[in-house]
Amino acid sequence: MNWRKITFVVIALIVLLGGSAALSRLFISMKPEPKQGPPVEVKRYVSAEQVVYQDVLSGVTAQGRVISGNDVLLVAEAAGKIEAGSVSLKKGTSFKKGQHLASIYKDEMELALKSKKSVFLKSLTNILPDLKIDFPDSYQAFLDFFNQIDLNVQFPELPKYDNEKLKIFLASQGILNDYYSIRQDEKRLERHSMHAPFDGTFTQVMQEVGAYVNTGGQIAKMIRTDMLELEVPVENEFSKWIKLGDRVNVIKGQHGNLHGTVIRKAAFVDQNSQSRSVFIKVDPQAGAELLAGEYLSVEFPGYLIEDAMEIPRSAVFNTNTVFTVVNGYLQKQQINIIKVNTSSLIFDGLEEGTYVVQEALINVKERTPVEILDAQTSGNTPKEKKDDEKGS
Repeated sequence: MNWRKITFVVIALIVLLGGSAALSRLFISMKPEPKQGPPVEVKRYVSAEQVVYQDVLSGVTAQGRVISGNDVLLVAEAAGKIEAGSVSLKKGTSFKKGQHLASIYKDEMELALKSKKSVFLKSLTNILPDLKIDFPDSYQAFLDFFNQIDLNVQFPELPKYDNEKLKIFLASQGILNDYYSIRQDEKRLERHSMHAPFDGTFTQVMQEVGAYVNTGGQIAKMIRTDMLELEVPVENEFSKWIKLGDRVNVIKGQHGNLHGTVIRKAAFVDQNSQSRSVFIKVDPQAGAELLAGEYLSVEFPGYLIEDAMEIPRSAVFNTNTVFTVVNGYLQKQQINIIKVNTSSLIFDGLEEGTYVVQEALINVKERTPVEILDAQTSGNTPKEKKDDEKGS
């Protein structure tokens, strides 16, 4: 009995749900359909300019770093303890050309050299009487040489000996051997004293006063400060427009523009940055101090490019493709790129009078309807405009 009631209830629910669905479909089919109007064409507004070819003056601006004309390592040519010179052996110390920078301990070598000079004087004293008798023409020259010798200064030049017999006599007495041996020791002694080869400053000091250094040991790094250059890395594509001897403007903060000259161009390209270094010699100017390591902007001169036009780089895609506006619709066209600048490029290859889009367009395709902002309304054609400009 219970099974019959359950079956009856299930069947009643199925009939009820089916009837509801049928009524819903009936009511939806009776609702009138809304009227659809014609499709509305949505236009985009773009910034475009009519192609007019004319002479374009294009320059190059880049940033460079001031570098020293000479970057030198101060190396010990003798072994020993470092002794102080006339300037402090500290990083940042400046010096003038010829100043005594430092010394390697040399007292023992100086005493040994004076001893050899004394022995030489004795030998020379012994031969002077023989010179007076056998070589009277050379006697006075060697006597003057003897009188000029000072143990505390370098030896004077040995008198000339054109006479073959005199040459044999001096060699047999050991005069020539002793003389040139002393001169050799004098040169070695000079290596114990280090003097500035130019006006400069220490950029790094590896060994200070009192330290022991071996022959060939690095003592300090120094740079020349009276001859500075500006190294400007320029994209290789730009570098071909820069010539040796070009005059440039160097922007130096509150001092305004300095002037300089292109003195050389690297004959290679940096493999990391793909740039080519251009070196500028900056003209000296009162109050405008240049310091090695600082960065400055350089404006290279402009170059005249005939029959071309300049547009923003953002307007170009796929290397050399732009959008043009033809009869109110976008159309892709390719251009011939002459020169690429930092934010713009110079081109030709489009027919004059064509409207070329001046901005980057996103999510668009060809045949998209567009309207030009600030479209030119002049009645003159581009050719006529160009002729008018030349005539004026």
